[in-house]
Formats: sequence, structure tokens, C-alpha cells
Amino acid sequence: MSEATWVWLFSGVYWAYCLFWGVRGFFWAKTSARWTVADRSIPMWLFILASTATSYSGWTYIGHPGLVAYAGLAYAFASFYVLTIPITGTFFHKKLWMLGKRYHFVTPGDLYSYYYGNERGWGEVIRWMIVVVAFLYSSFYTAVQLLASGAIFHVTTGVPVIVGSLFLAAVVYFYVAAGGIRSVAWVDALQAILLWLGIIAIGLVVMHHYGGWDPFIARINRLEAKYLTVPAAWSPGTPSAWSGMFQLTYMMSLMGIMASPAFHIWSFSNKDPRPFPWQHVFASTLLVGFALIFFTAIQGLGGRALLEDGVLAFTKDSEVVPEMVKKMMGGPLAGFVVIGALAAMQSTAAAYMGTGGSILMRDAYVRYFRPNAGHAEQIWVGRLLVLIIVSVAMYVGLTNTAALVMLGGLATAFGFLLYLPLVDTLYLRKFTRQGVAIGLALGIVAVITTFAVAKIKYAFNIHSAGWGGLVAFVTATIVTLFTRRREQARADLATVRQDMTRWLDDVDAPSAEQKKWRRVMWWVVPIWFIFAIGPGMVLGNNFISFVSLPPVWAWQVVWWVLGFVMMWALAFKAGLAQATQKQIDRANAETRAVVAEVGLGRKMAAAPAPSTGRPGGR
Repeated sequence: MSEATWVWLFSGVYWAYCLFWGVRGFFWAKTSARWTVADRSIPMWLFILASTATSYSGWTYIGHPGLVAYAGLAYAFASFYVLTIPITGTFFHKKLWMLGKRYHFVTPGDLYSYYYGNERGWGEVIRWMIVVVAFLYSSFYTAVQLLASGAIFHVTTGVPVIVGSLFLAAVVYFYVAAGGIRSVAWVDALQAILLWLGIIAIGLVVMHHYGGWDPFIARINRLEAKYLTVPAAWSPGTPSAWSGMFQLTYMMSLMGIMASPAFHIWSFSNKDPRPFPWQHVFASTLLVGFALIFFTAIQGLGGRALLEDGVLAFTKDSEVVPEMVKKMMGGPLAGFVVIGALAAMQSTAAAYMGTGGSILMRDAYVRYFRPNAGHAEQIWVGRLLVLIIVSVAMYVGLTNTAALVMLGGLATAFGFLLYLPLVDTLYLRKFTRQGVAIGLALGIVAVITTFAVAKIKYAFNIHSAGWGGLVAFVTATIVTLFTRRREQARADLATVRQDMTRWLDDVDAPSAEQKKWRRVMWWVVPIWFIFAIGPGMVLGNNFISFVSLPPVWAWQVVWWVLGFVMMWALAFKAGLAQATQKQIDRANAETRAVVAEVGLGRKMAAAPAPSTGRPGGR
């Protein structure tokens, strides 16, 4: 059979699986809570696979090796998002789950509006800022996935890109809209496995072309120096250079993936927090890290060599992997690799389409237009809003000429802005509601302008996420200085915050041993960031070589191993992501629901007292 026939055959089986879970989810998701947060029942193994698939997308499968082929090992440091994505989850997800369980939060807007404004005034302004971030993030990131899926389907089957993108978008839309986040999770579980195996398979094909590791690495070492070195620690005069500083701030955008509104909902949807450390340390850092540090680099550098050798003919980053599939593979392998690509793209698109629709439905439509909407109305409006997100994403994807990776970086930069309320709500507790609201608003403006305005795009060699985060935190600090006294006079706000923070600090209090590990990690984490993905990575140019790796590649391997140890220490030894059974039991027992599933009625104690620490306190 031809390559196209194999692709259609594998695609048919895969799409049947997707449609099955869409239909099954349709008959299961009959309440708003089931459609939006899977009734808070996603089991451990399902979350590990689903969140991994959501984190690593078509951008990872297609765009990432493509940009390695164009920018070399200087860009390949981006593979360290196998640590910077889950390190966000390590710091925040366990605490988010506990708060979601206690207060019955459904969306991040519920959490931050309640904490900052007792669901009034500036608290509702923050809710709207979260809605804007969710819409921008979902639309742009979904655009990356749909565009990439249409491109690879075109190369392997001949279906026009627009037609293929629309058809694939329709498949994803069906199971997302029909079954909500539970259907997304079950499809993502398979997609995670396909994604990981597909990345490795493509790398092995490239290496096999050269006859194995030794001849392959010998050919790589003959590439121009610009593909094997880091240009500088910082290049303020060259905005888009992959210097250490640009890579560091670019990684901030990728940290926005697990800080995004979507992952707030993923955290709320879990049955318990047990899967968090295992996903962050082993599924993401170790397994996906192995695939990216080695096999994505093999694809990217190998793609450059194959272009120079006349084997491949590509003109932009998005064409590298499709060219490999078209010219170097055939039969069942081509079908399998293409399905891996589609799985990578659709897993992420589905998650952001679904959670984006949930946020728009709960925080905009139900909150302000139909506060008494019943289950069926909420679900059907959610489905319509998902369709709107898909439509906007298709428009963005088909009209934007930016590299897939950079467009994805813009999307995730919006997610990084949520570090402002996350850090403050869960750790600092210093900013006022006005500071957070205005900080988020100006942060959004900073992200957009430093990406869209040519004269200041990536100004001073700093990514849009860096500028957005800087503007957001500086603005919040300045505004807080002028508004703190007035806010402290609000007894209702103080009561809400004290109840939430005292309960969370009591339930999630670290042990004496965990405190020791946390003090050590205060030094370890910044050092890792500086030398693994920051200005210090330029030292890799003069690092030692082992197994014939170029020095910079060897530097990346060493810091990946050190990063794995760091993540293990943070998640398990320091207790940032691992929850005890006692903590889980208390979160399940000590509930104080402030969000109603239907009608969005609020139930609050007249004067909530600080947590007593005893199970059953309501």
C-alpha cells in the first residue's frame, strides 16, 4: 500500500477511538460539573498521561525539531521545558487542588475573584482578566496545533492544508464538545503514548539513514559552528538571537503552560493530588526529557545535515519533520508517525479548547448573563463557546506567518502572567486586588506589544513573556503601595483571605525534614536556571565532550540529569508536590463550598474563622 493509504488507515482507527470517547462522554456528562471538571474524579494514571499529552504538543513534535534545524543547539536548550513546565506544577498544583476541593472552585476566576474581592468589585475585574488570558491563550495555542496538523496531513496525503486543518479541527471539536474534559483526558491518554513513541521513531529513522550513532554524530560534528554553539550569554542588540538571556525569558513563557487557566481546571478535576509529583518528575522530566534531549536533537541537527546532503528540501521550520516523513519513511511506519503527530497536536488543542470554553461559559455567560442557567444550558453554551475558540484559532493559524514555535511562545506567555496571582495567593499574600488586576491588564498589553510591534519585538533580546511578567509584577508592587491601607480597612476581604491562607498553611505545613530540603532548594533552583537555561549556558561552548557529542549537547545532557535530581528533590523530598493521606483526608472533609454548580449561588459563612485543623470543620 502507498504511504497515503497507510496514513488514512491509521487515521481512521485513531479517529474512531476519538469519536468513541466523544459519544461515551456525551452520555456521561449530563451535569455542568461533569462537563467542566469531570466531577473532580480523574484518576491518577489518567491524569499522568493526559496532562503529559497536554503539555507537549504539535509544537514539540513538529515545531521544536524544525527550529533546532534552523537555530542549532542554541535553540535546543528549549528542550529543558521538560523541567520548566512541570516545575510550575510542582510549586502550585497540590495547593490548587486543596483549595478547589475545599471551596468547590471550578475556574481560576472563581478562586481569584473570591480571594481578592469576595466576588465583588476588583475581584470581578480580576475574573475578567483571567477570562481574557484564557481566551487569548486558548485561541493562539490551539492555532499552533491546528496549523501544524493540517501541514503534516497535507504532506503525507495531499489534502490541502486548509481542508485538512478544518477536518481535523472538526474531529477534535466533536469529542471535546460532546464529552468535556473527561473525554479529553481519555483521548489524551493514548495520545501521550503515541507522541513519545513517535518522537523516538523519527529520531531513529534519521540516525539509521547515516548507519548508526557513530557515523551520525561524526556528520553532526561537521556542521557549521553556528549550529553547535551558543552565540552569547546575552545579545541586547540582537532581539531574536538565541542567547542565554533570551532562552531564559523564552522558558518563562513555557512555564506559563502549567500556570495557565487550563491547568487550574486540570488541577481541580483530579480525584486527589497523588499523580502530581509522578507526572512532574518521571513522566515529564525523565521520559519526555529523554525523548527531547536526545531524539528531538537528532531530528533537528540531522535535518540540517540532510538538507546540506540533498536528502531533504525544506524552506521553513514547519516543513522539516513532514519532509522526513515524506522522503525517509513508508508503509506502516509513516502511518504511525503521522498519527503520533496528529495525537500531539490534538491532545493540546483539545485541552485548551475545552477548558477555554468552560471558563468563558462559567465566568462570562453564566456569571453575568444567565446566573440561573441549568445543567443542559450551561453544557450547550459551553459547546458553542468551544466552537468560537476553534473558529478564532483557525483564523489566527491561517493568517499568521510567524514560526510555529514563536507563535506558541506568544500563547504561553499569556499563561505566564498567571504567576502573579498564583505566587501571591499561594505564597506571598502581599498584593492588593487593584495591584493584581492592573498588573494583569498591563502585563497582557506588554506581551502583545513586545511580540506584535516590530520595532520593540523581543526588545533587548528578552522574550515577550519576560516583559509581560516584569511589567505585571512591577505594576502590582507599585499599585499595592498606594492601595494597601485602604484594602486593610476592608474587614470582609481580610476575613476571606485569613480563612483561606490559614487553612492552606495548616493543611500543607511542611515537616521539619521538608523545611531543610526547601532551604537547600532555594539555592539549587536559581543555580540550575542560570547555567542550564540562562546566561551561564554559554559555558557549554567549552565543555567536555563524551560519546562524541558536541560540547554544548554534552552540557545539555549533564544539566538534564541534574535537573531530574532537582525535580525529584522539590517534588518528593521538599514535599512541594507530594501530598500525605492526612492532607488528602482533611481536604476532602473540611469543605466550605462558595461556588454552586447550578445558578452560581454563593454560600459563605458569615464570619469564617481560621481553620482549627480538625477534620469535619465546615
